[in-house]
Amino acid sequence: MATKYHNLSDYDPTEVPDASNMRFGIVVAEWNSDITFALRDGAIETLQKFGTPEENITVFHVPGSFELVYGAQQLAKAISFQGLHTVDAVIVLGCVVRGDTPHFDFICQGTTEGIARLNTTQNVPVIYGLLTVNTMQQAIDRAGGVLGNKGDEGAITAIKMVDFKRKVQYT
Repeated sequence: MATKYHNLSDYDPTEVPDASNMRFGIVVAEWNSDITFALRDGAIETLQKFGTPEENITVFHVPGSFELVYGAQQLAKAISFQGLHTVDAVIVLGCVVRGDTPHFDFICQGTTEGIARLNTTQNVPVIYGLLTVNTMQQAIDRAGGVLGNKGDEGAITAIKMVDFKRKVQYT
């Protein structure tokens, strides 16, 4: 979602379902941790604001943004001993800042395609929370700065997608 005219943390709380019986996994890239950990904290705070108990939020860290896909896949396919998914949705959070080489393009494209693929192959929603920015200031602005927190957006999206999935399953 483009943020030029939209604060990532602006939403109508009356349109967010109750998340008290939902379980979430968050996979966070350690690279650019000042940014990604702020995204993580924003996501956790928002999930809890809408009722998710702390014990229903599991956080895993991976080295970088490219590894988010593998981490999300492992978490999405994890099954508990009762045969239920251990999480209802996975939120991936990372940050890639453009540099002087094409590395940025490869990481962003590979990670984006991987997350999109997971959404068609896994049975739980995988929420895209990868910042792809030109400057560190743009990342700061989107990790709790003037444009809000992409982690908030990821949490709201995850809650709504779990609710959507449950509604579709029971129709």
